[in-house]
Amino acid sequence: MKSFAVVFPGQGSQSVGMLATFMSNEIVAQTFAEANEALGYDLKQIVLEGPEIELNKTEITQPAILTASIAAYRAFKAALGDGAPSAVAGHSLGEYSALVAAGALDFADAVRLVRLRGQAMQEAVPAGVGAMMAVLGLDDDVVIAGCAEASQPDDGVWAANFNTPGQVVISGAKDAVARAGEIFTAKGARRCVPLAVSVPSHCPMMQSAADKLAAALAELKLNDAAIPVYANVTAAPVTASAAIVDCLVKQLIGSVRWVESVQKMKADGIEALIEVGPGRVLTGLNRKIDRSLATFNLASAEELDKVMAALAE
Repeated sequence: MKSFAVVFPGQGSQSVGMLATFMSNEIVAQTFAEANEALGYDLKQIVLEGPEIELNKTEITQPAILTASIAAYRAFKAALGDGAPSAVAGHSLGEYSALVAAGALDFADAVRLVRLRGQAMQEAVPAGVGAMMAVLGLDDDVVIAGCAEASQPDDGVWAANFNTPGQVVISGAKDAVARAGEIFTAKGARRCVPLAVSVPSHCPMMQSAADKLAAALAELKLNDAAIPVYANVTAAPVTASAAIVDCLVKQLIGSVRWVESVQKMKADGIEALIEVGPGRVLTGLNRKIDRSLATFNLASAEELDKVMAALAE
């Protein structure tokens, strides 16, 4: 069996009906039941039936994606038997799924924690004040320099997500993001695409949310991870619980270094990446980062069978 890592998607991968074909799996159904109990409402019904506007509320989206991801991962683990991933990682919100999978964070605690995270992020910046934009076709250093050029003392913009070579998402104050877009267009960006988001994630404007998250984490018991978790803010493996807490707090105000994370996993001996959870966002990103890595997606019972067959080969 190949040395593989499991990676978990972040916000934006949700859709009404996600994992619908997986719900007959007893493990998947039980995971959603645990989430319902932890949250005090029927998350499964919202996931399967919507309405979409309800699922897309940040404080619901985040627990929904985490629950769907862990449900699929538990079914995968059951099929693996004695097999196990060599490492895990997650994109932004997906890092919490990775920590649950690695045994560092209790599932029920994680579900409640990401609900709080979503609420804190929404409260940190009033609607319409912040913005995010995908910048395509420029080198990372050009984007970083352009953000610095566009920033003013109380009106800043920062590189938030390094998703693939030539695709960087910027985040910050609405006017600063617009100024940065003009700068990047002048510098030859292929496209600058405003994102439909309600908060400017992964930038210093999320400091108040990071403070609330730090207070919540201080009340929880985290374990050392049983397998390495490649953290967004360092693009390096962590296992110690204190380091994990530090990375989670910094993640809200720091960049998601996804390209470096994938490259580091490969350098450390990972041969395949399996995206577990709704959507196929990371599968697409991973292929653009390094096509020599075998890349799979697992969000349904049918895909579980295909992944198991591929790993056996």
